[in-house]
Amino acid sequence: MRVYISISIILLFSACAQLNISTITEEKKLDGTLVNNIEEYKAAVSNLKPGDKIVLANGTWTDTELKFYGKGTAEQPIILSVQEKGKVFLEGQSNIRIGGEYMHVEGLVFRNGHTPSGSVIAFRKDKEMLCNNCRVTECVIEDYNPSERFDSDYWVEIYGKNNRFDHNYLVGKRNRGVTLAVRLKTEADRENYHQIDHNYFGYRPILGSNGGETLRVGTSHYSLSNSNTIVEYNYFEHCNGELEIISSKSCQNTFRNNTFYESQGTLTMRHGNETLVENNYFFANRKANTGGIRIINESQTVRNNYLQGITGHRFRGTLVVMNGVPNSPLNRYFQVKNSETSNNLIIDCDHIQLCAGSDEERSATPIDTKITSNIFYNTKKDDVFTVYDDISGIEFEENVVSPNIAFPKNKGKELEKGFTAKTIKFIEKDGVKRSKSHPNIGPDQSKPIPGRENTGVSWYPKKDYQIRFGTGKVIEVPHGENAIFNAVKKSKPGDIIRLTESGNYFEGKAITIPHTITIEAAPNLTKRPEITFERTSLFNLENGGSLTLEGINFSGRNCGDYSGNSIVCTSRYSMINNYKLMIRNCDFNDLDVNHSFNVLKVYKNTFADSILVENCRFNNITGHVFNLDKEIDDRGIYNVENMVIRDCTFKDIGGVALSLYRGGRDESTFGPILDLHNTSFDNVGHDKRNKYQATMNLHGVQIADMRKLEFKDSKKINLHLIVGEPIIEFRDVLLKNNEDIVSNDDAFQQINVTRE
Repeated sequence: MRVYISISIILLFSACAQLNISTITEEKKLDGTLVNNIEEYKAAVSNLKPGDKIVLANGTWTDTELKFYGKGTAEQPIILSVQEKGKVFLEGQSNIRIGGEYMHVEGLVFRNGHTPSGSVIAFRKDKEMLCNNCRVTECVIEDYNPSERFDSDYWVEIYGKNNRFDHNYLVGKRNRGVTLAVRLKTEADRENYHQIDHNYFGYRPILGSNGGETLRVGTSHYSLSNSNTIVEYNYFEHCNGELEIISSKSCQNTFRNNTFYESQGTLTMRHGNETLVENNYFFANRKANTGGIRIINESQTVRNNYLQGITGHRFRGTLVVMNGVPNSPLNRYFQVKNSETSNNLIIDCDHIQLCAGSDEERSATPIDTKITSNIFYNTKKDDVFTVYDDISGIEFEENVVSPNIAFPKNKGKELEKGFTAKTIKFIEKDGVKRSKSHPNIGPDQSKPIPGRENTGVSWYPKKDYQIRFGTGKVIEVPHGENAIFNAVKKSKPGDIIRLTESGNYFEGKAITIPHTITIEAAPNLTKRPEITFERTSLFNLENGGSLTLEGINFSGRNCGDYSGNSIVCTSRYSMINNYKLMIRNCDFNDLDVNHSFNVLKVYKNTFADSILVENCRFNNITGHVFNLDKEIDDRGIYNVENMVIRDCTFKDIGGVALSLYRGGRDESTFGPILDLHNTSFDNVGHDKRNKYQATMNLHGVQIADMRKLEFKDSKKINLHLIVGEPIIEFRDVLLKNNEDIVSNDDAFQQINVTRE
């Protein structure tokens, strides 16, 4: 009996074991091998065969570096997927390297960290094992950045041949380095025929430096090699990193059926030949510095594109045909030859730039080039065309322009042929206009227009990354020691801290601003609230913080005698997030308890998208008011993009009222841009510690519109013009017993400038 029972038990265990093996095999065949940690993953990946599938379990995978490699087939790819899409997160220092043949990756989400290896997703396991015929689809990389804005990495690097990157969501790259790069380092990477399609490339904030491209195909070193990469049906929204949204640096690439929405910069054929740019949509909606298409090199074709509301000028114009460098080295500008721009519909765009970049070096004008059968429509701007050099090498045929638009001029003489002035009537469908008389000019109407809803992934939310004030709740704050400090500490992004009483608010603690906050006086107060403080700085903008101040008086009378006090101070560490500072209807008085009391103090590696100052008064300040000059390495880096000062007064200021600095000769960025209107300066800049000995110091500013200004008993206005063609204009300016405008170059305008 005991023997019988023992045999029965053995048979039972054997049957169970066989059932378990059968179940695992069937699960692997149908649903894949579920792995719960990196050890299980490594075991699963060590012996992959065609048709195998690994599934990452739901949850957060921290500091996980995946190597996914093997040899699948076209009929049976090897797949890496997730248990549930949107529930598997790779965080910390995580990344994936893919190698081999027919490898398929889907559903990964990278967030809350950054890659330690130079790229988040690499289409190679190592230098020896590249990817061929592989695919990455429905993956997310969101805000996956290091803490230092000028630490460089890539989010995606594509090597090998015949790979596809599609339906992915890439948003929030804030540090230096290309979002997605096609690499051509070896022969095995060239003539690759990669396909990049149906991806959502979102919110790439201004970097304030070169190295902020969203997509780059090749590099100058390999630019005469064929890449044959196809980029199609992608959506680029608010991709503002630098001048080049897309930088094509190789030959025989195709960019078609993509949408660029309110993105600063251009699709640039930077290096390489035989590029095709067709059927793309540019919806700029009159946003500043938005750009279109820039043509350099040989045998480029630009056709059937739709460009609307583009405002950028010079290298970031709507259509830019560049001058080249004779016998150009690989990293400079090859002459435009044998290129054609045809059948493009260009509506309400400000600048068509011909022979752009013309200078002593870039003296090779375009030759054997055609601009034919395009529509240029703009009823509000007459001088759409800007010609910088000889355009006799460009043939113009059958172009239609609005009746008000002046034809291009060559050597001062308006072209007599190639353009027809005509009233153009449009029909509009789905936000796209078509000419009734020329319905075939513009994109192919049968092809879908890429947008937010038909690109990227469907299971991951597309967020609004714009800095928006006043979107949260109102927190009413009466008097009380550190009342503002306590209110801000409890606040959420977008909240409004409203000071409900007149008189003094005393802050004994420095107030950290970790997110978007508004601090304002309540309406209808008989007297403004006043804020005094005793710490070195009142407000500390930390990474992610932005601040609006409105209707408040600020006084330095209670501050201790600390050298370098300030009202607002950025983080002393690198800020990976750009910030905004808005100051309206405020007074700043008696910041004089020491010799260097500043209103705003910034540090290196911090960057403001915009600083807006309206209807404010600055009186009796020993230091600087707005001193944005901490990037002095002369590499084209600077501290603020848009500086706006309107309806303000500056009186008895020891340092500079404003200093903006951008050094070097890099042409890939836009700013700083200054808008200075209806403002007076009285007794400014005389302190011996003011190193500029100036009221204002504008070094490398790209655009400065300065109007209705009065300077009295103040130091000089110092200009230093560099980089391309800065636009600097003084209009309706009075200099009364004042030092003059001093510049290294006379290439700026003075209109109605009076000296008394």
